[in-house]
Amino acid sequence: MTTTASVSTHILDTSLGRPAQGVTVHLSARTGSGADWQPLGEGTTDADGRCRNLPTPPEDTARVRLDFAVEPYLGERGDAFFPEVTVTFAVRAGEHYHVPLLLSPFGYSVYRGS
Repeated sequence: MTTTASVSTHILDTSLGRPAQGVTVHLSARTGSGADWQPLGEGTTDADGRCRNLPTPPEDTARVRLDFAVEPYLGERGDAFFPEVTVTFAVRAGEHYHVPLLLSPFGYSVYRGS
């Protein structure tokens, strides 16, 4: 059994019906709800909208945060109403968490994928 959780993500631009390429994603973790966030690393979405190089959170991680810097991507087509999207979720050791972001200029949605 794995002693750490793993995290992956991808972004789909629902206004265009295609992956969102070139979006920077920052990964942070903490050991509990009152602990300080520890930055772990970042990645950039590829042509398929996937961020394939996020680091593995430490063993004692209880919460993970993904910060999506969407303003540069959305700004190519006008103003970004949501310049950044932050998603925080609880994790358990040994589980994989795939958290897709469905993005449009005036809204977004996230869910736990597979």
